[in-house]
Amino acid sequence: MGRCSSAPPRLRTRSENIVPMINVVFLLLIFFLMTAQIAPPDPFEITPPAADGGDAARTGTPVLLIGADGALAFGDARGDAVFDALSALDRAAPLLIRADEALPARDLAALLPRLAGMGFADLSLATVPAPAGAD
Repeated sequence: MGRCSSAPPRLRTRSENIVPMINVVFLLLIFFLMTAQIAPPDPFEITPPAADGGDAARTGTPVLLIGADGALAFGDARGDAVFDALSALDRAAPLLIRADEALPARDLAALLPRLAGMGFADLSLATVPAPAGAD
């Protein structure tokens, strides 16, 4: 009698194929990079004033920046060129003003008639919530 030496076939472990997972992650990365709205940094540091019930900035609203020294910025325009850039906007649309808390109120008050004279009627001042207990 012959001896049958048939050993059971060796099972090869199948390694997981991670290429499809890499493809999905790569596509998600591209999707988020393409849909993200990357905003350029502000031209100078602004610390908004604190107020009760500070309001959140409205998305898509044009923003006029005013530094503590009265420096103006809107988009790429600086100084008096800001008013030329603002003249291209729809005057009926809201305009958000982000002024530094160290800006004297008289400087901000002096700017408002000029903006009103340009036809801007819906102006908002960006603030942050006041700390609890601060008066």
